[in-house]
Amino acid sequence: MTNDPSKIPQAGNLLISEPFLQDENFVRSVVLLCEHNSEGSFGLVLNKPSILHLSELVEELSFLESEIFVGGPVEQNTLHFIYFGEKKLEGSISIGEGLWWGGDFEGLVENLKIGSMASDSVRFFIGYSGWGSGQLSDELSENTWIISDNKIDLNVLKNTPDELWRVVLKNMGGEFKVMANYPLDPRLN
Repeated sequence: MTNDPSKIPQAGNLLISEPFLQDENFVRSVVLLCEHNSEGSFGLVLNKPSILHLSELVEELSFLESEIFVGGPVEQNTLHFIYFGEKKLEGSISIGEGLWWGGDFEGLVENLKIGSMASDSVRFFIGYSGWGSGQLSDELSENTWIISDNKIDLNVLKNTPDELWRVVLKNMGGEFKVMANYPLDPRLN
């Protein structure tokens, strides 16, 4: 697997788990990196659905039947969100062209209620993926993660969680396209 070790991850990149990673939190996962600096890194797993729905957790959004994803194993009692489109919320952080992380939650509720934000343009997560200072760099040097700077958009997220890992790798082309077809367990090949 050729993963450029000199490539420095940055907000908006995707971290794709290597094909045979056995960590139950990250098997075949695609993580949207929201923040990376000298103090550590923060990301959200895009393809691990939870058993919960938003209406069960947030009374103000009970009119939405949105699925909630497990953003990672850290602080699973917290709710995070990303949204696509124009910046609509105070405090949102740009993590790509037309892609925003967090912001004023009351503003989000209001925008969803009045329809100025489409419910399918927002994705919710419980918990997050976190790395301490230098930890992600160490994992990258061990080839645990593949960095993709391909843009994530709503069309890519329309893939099922099981398909997303493969689709992202295929979109990277070259040897990654081949890697997308690796079996989960190499002994079954």
